[in-house]
Amino acid sequence: MIHVRSGPSTRRRKYIAGGTRGRRNAPSVRLMFRPLTPFQLTVDVGIAALCFLVRGTMTFDNLAMWGVVALMAVALGIRRLSPGLALGVVWLGAILQMSAMLPPDVSNVAILPVLFATARYGERIVRWVGLGSAVVGAIVASAYTVLISGIFGTPVSVALFFRSFSIALFGAIAVLGLSWTLGLLARTWANARQSRRDQVAAEQSMIVEQERNRIARDMHDVVAHSLAVVIAQADGARYAGGKEATDAALTTIASSAREALADVRLLLGQLRHNQEEGPQPVLADLGHLVEQLRSSGLIVAVEQRGTPVPFAAARELALYRIVQEALTNALRHGDTNEEVLVLVEWVPDAASLTISNALRLPAREPRPGHGLAGMRERALLVGGTLDAQAENDRWVVRARIPVTS
Repeated sequence: MIHVRSGPSTRRRKYIAGGTRGRRNAPSVRLMFRPLTPFQLTVDVGIAALCFLVRGTMTFDNLAMWGVVALMAVALGIRRLSPGLALGVVWLGAILQMSAMLPPDVSNVAILPVLFATARYGERIVRWVGLGSAVVGAIVASAYTVLISGIFGTPVSVALFFRSFSIALFGAIAVLGLSWTLGLLARTWANARQSRRDQVAAEQSMIVEQERNRIARDMHDVVAHSLAVVIAQADGARYAGGKEATDAALTTIASSAREALADVRLLLGQLRHNQEEGPQPVLADLGHLVEQLRSSGLIVAVEQRGTPVPFAAARELALYRIVQEALTNALRHGDTNEEVLVLVEWVPDAASLTISNALRLPAREPRPGHGLAGMRERALLVGGTLDAQAENDRWVVRARIPVTS
């Protein structure tokens, strides 16, 4: 099949096959012909032409042999372009050869790559027709060869005929069947390779998507936290009575904005596929986070129990982000007149985190959003658990992050 793309104004595709044009014939043409690159088509036609020329230098018994050789060369040249059509051309050449009572010829070797192509490249019907052709062709070729030998050679008895036929049939089935089987094995191997490539591509796509989701969560945490602090400070500055309070609020706003801008630049750099790692918050930064929120008017009490255990950077970041998101939600949705309790309990193999804040009256649970889902997913990604729910007019977030997954 030859695909011809028209000019930019029409942008339509015409299918040309056997002199017939039009969209109506496109589906049948696509089933009959496979798309080949110009290089593949040139190689196939070149090999077929070379074989025809080499065979042409040999002697011919009659004109019919020229037709047989030409048909075999054509089948060889189009075996990958159209395996079904190539198989039909091979049968046409074989029928012409048997009708003219011609002996087996070296050009008949083209049958083998054609059978290979039916199994390797053909659709389901062509593939099984190729197998049937291998079996029927082996029977016909064996009988024809033995008959030709008896007619043009020494006459044979019936017993000798069947014995010769059996031997020839065994050899023909072995050769033709092997060609078809090799094609089927090549097809299976190619499908397995393609399946592995698709699987690798899907895994890479999933990894990229997970990384982008992680960056989106970080972006959400940074922006939501910083804007909540800025809004709280700005509201406080409006009602502040003295210059000192206003200056302190503006200083906190500027500091929060600078930190948010630095974090956003880092995350945007990761989105641009920058593989260089930048500094990420760790547990030691919790004190600075708490002080920021306290300066915004949130009353925060932090308590640690047990001996801290060393955590991997990803787990420290998960703990930090969970605390940051929970305190930001408390500032935005909770009762800021009530104390927010942050409890970190250390055990040898994990860290348990409990954050509790009072709900605004009338008490209602925060709407499930990106923040809660992000906290839960962060915990799951490092092998931990997270639960958030209302308990006695307070919103309680509980998380457990293990040292190892």
